Amino acid sequence: MQMILQKIISTSGYCSRRQAEKLIRGGAVKVNGQRATIGDQADLNQDQITIKNHPLATAEEKIYIKLNKPAGYTCTNRKFDKEKNIFDLVNIKERVFTVGRLDKDSRGLILLTNDGDLTQRLTHPKFQHLKVYEVKVRGKITNLNEIKEKFLKGIIIGDKKELARAKKIEYLQKETFVVSLSEGKKRQLRLMFRAFNLEVKDLKRIQIANLEIKNLSAGTWKYLTPEEIRDLKK
Repeated sequence: MQMILQKIISTSGYCSRRQAEKLIRGGAVKVNGQRATIGDQADLNQDQITIKNHPLATAEEKIYIKLNKPAGYTCTNRKFDKEKNIFDLVNIKERVFTVGRLDKDSRGLILLTNDGDLTQRLTHPKFQHLKVYEVKVRGKITNLNEIKEKFLKGIIIGDKKELARAKKIEYLQKETFVVSLSEGKKRQLRLMFRAFNLEVKDLKRIQIANLEIKNLSAGTWKYLTPEEIRDLKK
């Protein structure tokens, strides 16, 4: 059966659909020896698909894992000497990739999967899936109402002068906020709080869509339950 090429690649578990599009545009994907282009279709039963001259292997089963990432670990499939990586914590043979990365200094919930379609739905901005963070800041909070108002209306951040918004923000106590985002700009929360001269001293993601970290200990992981998988796919 003919299927759009980037969907075939993401469904195989090789990478997300967005990453597949980058590989196609970069000339890394070929169908029957011919360089592929965006919009091409193929049939897994009839066509030979290669990525960087290696045959595309299909995933035999879908893997869904949640991990409580400790601070100090990177979220990348590339490994570098003297750098701690989340894939050092997950001892499985299957190739999986992250859904929504956390920067090295942040901690909390990471979803690992080889389900490219689910990754696309959870990461693409148009689907508006929420990610929830517990953020502890350092500095004097004298303008709490203004912080809440501007977080919801939007704050210009970064060198690209992007508008960053929160969907929801709640102040708990002891300089601790719970913030919900439906977007994921680089170092977004750190830069948003910096606009109020507040330094993020601890950032922990506690929820991705319907998936919660619950009582999962730092540095440990487990396979999702059938109920958790079903809720994520709703």
